[in-house]
Amino acid sequence: MIPKFSFIIPVWNEGAIITRTIEHIWCLHASGGAEIIIVDGDPEGKTIDVARHMGVKVAISEKGRGNQMNRGAALAAGEILVFLHADTTLPSDALELIEATMRDTSCMGGAFDLVIDSERPVFRVIEKAASFRSRITRIPYGDQAIFIRRTDFRDLGGFKNIPIMEDVEIMRRIKKWGGKICIIDRAVRTSSRRWEREGIIYTTLRNWLLLSLYLSGFKPEKLVRFYR
Repeated sequence: MIPKFSFIIPVWNEGAIITRTIEHIWCLHASGGAEIIIVDGDPEGKTIDVARHMGVKVAISEKGRGNQMNRGAALAAGEILVFLHADTTLPSDALELIEATMRDTSCMGGAFDLVIDSERPVFRVIEKAASFRSRITRIPYGDQAIFIRRTDFRDLGGFKNIPIMEDVEIMRRIKKWGGKICIIDRAVRTSSRRWEREGIIYTTLRNWLLLSLYLSGFKPEKLVRFYR
């Protein structure tokens, strides 16, 4: 049976969490079925070695989320592509919500609101700011579980081969094409690990600054040095 959804997960050293992520997806209900495609940017494939026994498709590609997600999309059979970070989980009715959203033929792609997996109050402020930003600009980030029809993704030419901002770039392209980007009023839950590791204030301000610079015309190849 051809699946309704193809989940594409780019990974790099995610062996510690990938099993949980896959199990979470398999627990979601989809009337048309789903497939999971894990694309490892590590040439040794350490993460997919952990995942390959779980009924998923696996592939290795050049490192970089854009490259990895394009590789996964090339293997996908589903009508709707869902690009999911390995440390992000979806609401239990996510597939029903996506399917209902995409019945609107003017909706070319979309994403969810964002919740950060931490009890610290500062993250509630970050979440509200992220929700406000994505609803005003209609440009969600990749950690909001971007989804798009496979045919539209193909016609767009996929993600650009850039080191960062591949998610923002494709959303801007959709808007230039006149496609509508729909933000679902339910949240995915993403790990706080990057904020905790690099510093909450620093990470938040850096992300906002990088986005502002990119939208102002700075090249991703120059901005990436501040992201690593």
